Amino acid sequence: MSAEPVTPPAVDEDDHGSRTVRRLVTVLALAAVLPALYLRNLSHEFFDLKIYMSAMDWWRADNPLYDYVQPDRVQGELYFTYPPFSALLLWPFGLLKLGTTVTVFTALTVLGVVVTTRWLVDPVIARHHLPRLFTLTVAVLLVLAVESTRETITLGQINMLLVVLILADLLFAVPQARRWAGVGIGLATALKLFPGIFIVYLLACRRWWAAAVASATAAVATLLAAAVAPGDSWRFWTHELWNTQRVGRPDYTGNQSLFGLLSRLTVPERADRVVWLVLVAAVVGYGLWRAARAARAGDTLAGLTLTGLVGALVSPITWIHHIYWLIPAVVLLVDAALDADPATPSGARRRRRLTVAAAVVSAIIVYGLVSFQDWGIAPVPTDTPVEFVLRNAYVLLTLALLVLLPTRMRVKKSLQKDTIPA
Repeated sequence: MSAEPVTPPAVDEDDHGSRTVRRLVTVLALAAVLPALYLRNLSHEFFDLKIYMSAMDWWRADNPLYDYVQPDRVQGELYFTYPPFSALLLWPFGLLKLGTTVTVFTALTVLGVVVTTRWLVDPVIARHHLPRLFTLTVAVLLVLAVESTRETITLGQINMLLVVLILADLLFAVPQARRWAGVGIGLATALKLFPGIFIVYLLACRRWWAAAVASATAAVATLLAAAVAPGDSWRFWTHELWNTQRVGRPDYTGNQSLFGLLSRLTVPERADRVVWLVLVAAVVGYGLWRAARAARAGDTLAGLTLTGLVGALVSPITWIHHIYWLIPAVVLLVDAALDADPATPSGARRRRRLTVAAAVVSAIIVYGLVSFQDWGIAPVPTDTPVEFVLRNAYVLLTLALLVLLPTRMRVKKSLQKDTIPA
């Protein structure tokens, strides 16, 4: 007796059409909100990029690079503070007209947002069978809406280049034990010191080859800069690196690090360095323990996200545009929420909790801390609980995520041990 053929369920064309309309309306609504979000940030007028280009002009005229200074109404004086290798990267842009440089930086940043968002979201789409084009479009628009992205674009910062280098290493090269694993992190560290925390993460994960390659790459890039500009390199590594006053006022609300939080409590007095170092040791120890544990469980994204959050907390100065790592945290929360089984009471509760957490984090990082708030210029201590919470919103949010961010044990059962590729 032959089995009857299975008739596929009929496709409701009306339902398909209405779903398409809803998706289109969602995308258009998000796109329409972006100009309103960027309107306030446009007042930056690519301020940081202009400083870089002016510093390059100064340097090209045979002046010492780190003598460049520019008056600023908030910080008093602003200097060129990046390592000499960054100056080598920026030097050719100084030969272009400012408008051309702004266009190139903006285009590269937007391209970086698209590429890195695809890297983060594609695995989630595949695991949960989400509509790919719609989900990616919404994700890119939301990342463009986040305050750290807006600050990066409108200040003319290089942060997305660093993110591309770090994610390329940690999402692809390191898990696959490629021979060049670590090069991206090494280059990012030579460009800006913050990514050095990811070398520590590689060591914590016992990724010895990748950590060695990252360290060697950073050293070679630094030596290359020293060969081109020996005097400026010597001055940076022996003096300017340790002169924290060059970077900006630590009590300014835009500094969302632990040291910024302490400085806002004690201003006009300086924050207690011993207290800060104790907090740094606790955060590094706990955060990298969680990060390495997540990586060993197979959740590479959780490991690198936790490491980025640790770096943001322990750096003496962490401006808003540095805190990209809250974006992959939202991806992790959404993915974990989709993993929860809504058919069981515990799964339904977990899904609700994680969905609410993702929505709250997204709302905070999109509305932001400095875009629509005027905290003034004068140093003022945070002497009320409400002001303490508001002026340290990112610090407190990052601390909470360091503890509560879920690790997705089902992403991959185990990681291969790092070996030197043949």
